[in-house]
Amino acid sequence: MRAYNQYCPIARAAEILGDRWTILIVREFLNGSRHFNELARGLPGISRTLLQRRLERLRRLGLLERRAYGEGRSEYHLTPPGEELQRAVWDLGQWGARWALTEPRPEELDPALLLWWMHRRINLDLLPRQRVVVQFNFQGRRRKTLWLVFEPGDASVCRDDPGFDVDLLVTADIAAFYHVWLGRITLAEAMDQGLAQIDGPPALIRAFPRWLQLSKFADVVRGSVTAKLNPTR
Repeated sequence: MRAYNQYCPIARAAEILGDRWTILIVREFLNGSRHFNELARGLPGISRTLLQRRLERLRRLGLLERRAYGEGRSEYHLTPPGEELQRAVWDLGQWGARWALTEPRPEELDPALLLWWMHRRINLDLLPRQRVVVQFNFQGRRRKTLWLVFEPGDASVCRDDPGFDVDLLVTADIAAFYHVWLGRITLAEAMDQGLAQIDGPPALIRAFPRWLQLSKFADVVRGSVTAKLNPTR
């Protein structure tokens, strides 16, 4: 990125973080990613070559370090200066939730990315002791079938059929499920409007919404929607 040539903290910070993808890479680390393939799954659209360049630049700038573990394996971790970005990134996200999050563009409605985000927000403490397989049939412009596999203490995303019996079948309009994830509507509202349907044993259907913790910005989005529906006179 070209320098602004201004002796200003904001200008210097923008020179570090203003490159395309850099803020989203930091977001992924703050959400728990530690490995290159995890970062790539959370950042569809970036080439692996460019991702590697961005990671190396963050490492050179002292925001990221690579730690070896096992034989020939390594993890990425934010350094203390990198971790200090958490408040700035979340504040930026809250601002975006209030003022920038209009209706989604069709190209933003990626089913695989949504499920990747969702699996990181599963309340693992509430999962049953036996394996539960949830199949998602997303409808709309980008139709896709994906699976979440819940094991005790773990949740994983499968793009291909995992080969287990399906316990819950979720059929949903992809735009509506993004709205559920971000708090614009509730899952119950989506179901009442015919935009989502869950099939399976009643006990699992009742438990499923409790397992899913929504986006960290859902409360802000919901508050913004409520404020727009009930403006102060």
